[in-house]
Amino acid sequence: MTFLKRFAPVLLLLAAVASPARALDIDVSSFTLDNGMQVVVIPDRRAPVVTHMVWYKVGAADEPKGKAGIAHFLEHLMFKGTPKYPEGEFSRIVRANGGQENAFTSQDYTAYFQRVMKDRLPLVMELEADRMQNLVLTDENVLPERLVVQEERRQRTDNDPGSLLSEQVDASLYTAHPYGKPVIGWMQEVAELTRQDALDFYAAHYEPGNAILIVAGDVTADEVKLKAERHYGPLKNKRPLAERRRTAEPEPMAERRVTMRDPRASSPTWQRKYIAPAARNLNQRDELALSLLSDILGGGSQSRIYQKLTVEKKLTAYAGVWFSGDALDYGTLVIYAAPNTGVAIADIETAVDEELQDVIAKGVTQDELDRARNRVIASATYLLDSQEALARLFGTTLTTGQSIDDIMTWERDLATVTVDDVSRVAKDTLRAKASVTGVLLPAVVN
Repeated sequence: MTFLKRFAPVLLLLAAVASPARALDIDVSSFTLDNGMQVVVIPDRRAPVVTHMVWYKVGAADEPKGKAGIAHFLEHLMFKGTPKYPEGEFSRIVRANGGQENAFTSQDYTAYFQRVMKDRLPLVMELEADRMQNLVLTDENVLPERLVVQEERRQRTDNDPGSLLSEQVDASLYTAHPYGKPVIGWMQEVAELTRQDALDFYAAHYEPGNAILIVAGDVTADEVKLKAERHYGPLKNKRPLAERRRTAEPEPMAERRVTMRDPRASSPTWQRKYIAPAARNLNQRDELALSLLSDILGGGSQSRIYQKLTVEKKLTAYAGVWFSGDALDYGTLVIYAAPNTGVAIADIETAVDEELQDVIAKGVTQDELDRARNRVIASATYLLDSQEALARLFGTTLTTGQSIDDIMTWERDLATVTVDDVSRVAKDTLRAKASVTGVLLPAVVN
């Protein structure tokens, strides 16, 4: 994907390094080059391949006012070439060497990655280090790519009523903080982005001291250190790193509601999004308690909301809850549902509110907590097959203000979460005034 609209919830990714991490004997190493670039090595010896990722600590929330979408636009433009490797050469070389590549942008970070045979690791390091400081842009390659981004927005957002609703809910949830604008940008601002805008953003943020290198695969820390010092070590920071200044979201004063009518919608949908603390601003037990709360409420077919709304009352075709705290400033807890034919949105909302009030008033049971904890740990087995998922886990964690220790102590901390912890975070988070309710109706727009 070319931009990261929604990364997988932190709970599922953290599950990938619980007890199975010990079974694979993962011995994560980290060091910092003289230029400030952090390097993380994650050994995975199941195949002679490596995943090489460069993460920049900059995303859509760091964009200048009036330049929404420039972080994602620059992600596209990073493939336009350098004097050493002209346009198209980067991707051609990766493909010619049997590799895969991609990139993604979020509110807080931008990342570029390649998956190659281990003996091609120096090659992709050379390519990535070259474009970190030598990107060449012209109007001839920038302006057509801007049209590509505009078309991407049309396909992913403007032509999808559900995406449009989510975008409007976010804009209502964050009244001051830049998380309220979409990663891909508002169309009218994207249409005005220029070559100079891209070069200015590139110069301000694409420096070795603002980057994290993640290498997962059939390598040792010593091997990676030698190669990283050779290819990334000579790079200099050309200017002081830009401070990440973001407007804080004021304390919410009133619950909000967004109702969107769109003739393209095939059926109604309902969602509610709560603003929550980011993981880095919580102790790990509270973050895990929020994740377990979301699982108990709507994490699967045995969850409270699914059982009550879908199985017992037969109000919904589907319903669920997810929580993500993997962000630099704020996390979110989201509840969603779609009514069965003939069921009113108001009936769904009433039923959801009843379940939320019940968990706030009475908390959760020990049995619910134990089952949720077991489901989370069990999910780890299936996620360990992806080397890329491990690399993404560490990259996301580190670029959002968390630490390697937060990952490696996850299983220990998960075991300490109590029913009182879950009940407490439910009361703290499920506040009506900290929420936006979104409704999509398949009706003619007025």
